[in-house]
Parts: sequence; structure tokens; C-alpha cells
Amino acid sequence: MPQQPDAFALLGLPPRAALADDTLQAAWHSAARAAHPDLNTHGDSAPAAELNQALETLKSPVTRLKHLLERYSGAVWRAVPLDAALMSLFEKLGPLLRESAALVNQKKAAASALAKALLARGEMRQREALEDLGARIGEAWTAIEEQLPAFDARIAASDPGVWADIQAAQARLAYLDKWRGQVRAQLLELHLA
Repeated sequence: MPQQPDAFALLGLPPRAALADDTLQAAWHSAARAAHPDLNTHGDSAPAAELNQALETLKSPVTRLKHLLERYSGAVWRAVPLDAALMSLFEKLGPLLRESAALVNQKKAAASALAKALLARGEMRQREALEDLGARIGEAWTAIEEQLPAFDARIAASDPGVWADIQAAQARLAYLDKWRGQVRAQLLELHLA
């Protein structure tokens, strides 16, 4: 499988872990103007599609760090164990998702308004628990994101240990991203049931 083009180079950005949204958008707009099929590429939409893919790759810290590792580190993929803080979140996530799914099934099976009303208190507790867990996941995400500028400084200083730390951060962000999506999906499911 051919390697994906360098998203940083396509957008004229230096390879880095931390990337502000406004910087990314400005780089994409500038590159997209230059590659517009009606203006400069004689109807060829491939360069614009590559730029859009580069934007998508760099937009999320999960995919940005993965791309940075693949293109610049030479590091081989390895499993990253969950630390105690993430394990604590994971241990709460599974049971909470199961409880919420059971409540959704109860709501769907409720045949009368009274039966649905009797489930309202439990639904409120589930929503609060899911929202609390979602907030804790968000806090863990933010804590990792706050480390990204320090990674860039370590890359600039040629610190050989930075790549293992970036790999661990990327894996943790991937877990948190998945869990955040599961919490959001369960909240939506509760709302729609």
C-alpha cells in the first residue's frame, strides 16, 4: 500500500504535534486557492482532493500524531497499555454503556405514557452519569492536548525519546476519541428512544 502524501508538506506547514485550528484553516485555504481545478490545475481535481485529505488528517490530534509518527519518526507501531487514569475511565464506561443500553430497550418496550414516565428518573440518572463521564473524558483529552507543544520543542531539540511519548499520547487520544463517541452515541440513543 503506497504511503499517504505528507499532509504537512501539502499544506506548507512544518511537521508538528500541536497545530492551531486557525493556522490549519489558513494553510488549507491558501493551498486550496492555488490548487483550485478551475484556476490552476486545468480541471484536474486530484490536487484539491489531496489537500482536503491533508486537512482531514491534520484536523484531529489522533490522526495528526499518527501521521507525524508514520512520516517522521521511523517508529514501529506498538501497543500502548492504558495508564491508571484511563483504566479508571474505561472501567466506568463499559458498565455505564450496558446500563444505558438496557434502559433504551426498556423505553422502547414501554407501551404506555405511564410506563415511559416511570423510566424518566432512571433516564435522568443515566444521562447525568454519561455526561459526567463525557466531561471526564474531555478533561483527559485536554490534558494530553496540552502536552503537544512540549513534544514539538522536544522534536526541535532532537530528543530521541519524544517519539515513544508521542506514540503513547496518540494511542491514549485514540482511546478517548472512541470512548467520547460511544458516550455521545448512547446519549443520542437515550434521547431518541
